[in-house]
Amino acid sequence: MPRNPYYSGPVTDHFDGTRFFIRGVTRDKRPQDIWKWWAGGGQHRWPAHAPAFHDHPPPRVEGSDVRVSNVGHATLLIQTHGANILVDPVWSQRASPVQWAGPKRVNAPGIALENLPKLDAVLVSHNHYDHLDLASLTRIAGHGRARVLTPLGNDAIIRRHDASIRAETFDWNARVEIAPGVAVHFEPSYHWSARGLGDRRMALWCAFVIETPSGPIYHIADTGWGDGAIFPAAREKHGDFRLAILPIGAYEPRWFMRDQHVNPEESVRIFQACGARQALAHHWGTFQLTNEAIEEPVRALHEALDQQGIDRERFAVRRPGEVLGPT
Repeated sequence: MPRNPYYSGPVTDHFDGTRFFIRGVTRDKRPQDIWKWWAGGGQHRWPAHAPAFHDHPPPRVEGSDVRVSNVGHATLLIQTHGANILVDPVWSQRASPVQWAGPKRVNAPGIALENLPKLDAVLVSHNHYDHLDLASLTRIAGHGRARVLTPLGNDAIIRRHDASIRAETFDWNARVEIAPGVAVHFEPSYHWSARGLGDRRMALWCAFVIETPSGPIYHIADTGWGDGAIFPAAREKHGDFRLAILPIGAYEPRWFMRDQHVNPEESVRIFQACGARQALAHHWGTFQLTNEAIEEPVRALHEALDQQGIDRERFAVRRPGEVLGPT
């Protein structure tokens, strides 16, 4: 059995001593599946540049209002009850292990680094390059400036790059207080992890629930639909969500992506299953990771909302630099 370079711990219902998994849901792709996708064609060409705006967030948002700024792709700044929470910060030009190849961003980050407010926590959901960007973490959270909260095993990756980063790791079902009345819960998602060819599922991945005095916020970075069980379970555990931040992109071809990325129709199903009053779309329109056209996730989301009779603004779409709230 291969050695896990990131984490050593007891066997659990989602860790076999070497790899993390979700019983009955985890299905790894084979090399021939990857080749079939790459050789199959059907990839739409994205523009070199796509619309983006420039947000200048306030130092804090006090009280029950929540303000969410879309920085781009899966990077968001969440401000509520005086807490500033940055999720999956990627300011690099490419979501890739190298900056001379790989998916290149088509719009600038919606917040300039120098305009970020003081952060109470940086949440990193998992170790894929479009979510864990070590160069950005060094610039944002290095030298003790912010806590980095991430699932098991990812601290080893972060500290090997920059030992000054305050990386703290937690298992599913952990609760971590980050500010008065505000805490972060680690919850499962139907996804996986890897930084290279030999470390598949050796670090954990997660969704987050942000507990606040005015209701919880459900943030899912990446997930497939799977059996759908975790989404109503999150509602049952945490109560009705005031906001769900849900992925809508990187889902084609469906035969390859369905186990790890929901499509917009499935995102609407999650919105309904988790009982959120409001949703915000993310994970689209910045890095081309899969086959669909750049605007297709938004078109498909609106179609799915219309079919379910849900007002489109209840599942809001914001481009980089645009803001949901304060609400």
